[in-house]
Amino acid sequence: MKLARIESAMRLVLTFYEALNRHDVAGMMQLFSDDCLLESPGPAPAGAVYSGRGAVTRFWEDFFRESPQAHVEIEKIHGFGMQCIARWRCEWVDAAGDRRYLRGVDLFQERGGLLCEQLSYVKGARGGE
Repeated sequence: MKLARIESAMRLVLTFYEALNRHDVAGMMQLFSDDCLLESPGPAPAGAVYSGRGAVTRFWEDFFRESPQAHVEIEKIHGFGMQCIARWRCEWVDAAGDRRYLRGVDLFQERGGLLCEQLSYVKGARGGE
């Protein structure tokens, strides 16, 4: 297996996080298949599932509207061909002006050169509760 193929999902995921930190929803979504699936970590306890490009786009638009200062730092990333695991730390400022953060893991699946699945898990409560 060629190195480019082994790293394919990881390269897509790194590009995704770059667009995420620019709050560039269009740039993020060009990396996803039409039939993509996003499983978000909230609301607790089981999260929510968004299926299809339209639903996932709306999720990210809402996320940035609610968290306009959100920024994600990749702590560790592992690529396994068409799969990728990224451990991250997301920071934002809440409505009271307090800095908040949480840590989490995203599991990605690539198919046909696009991301088709993102399963997100977090440690702790988003609101710092």
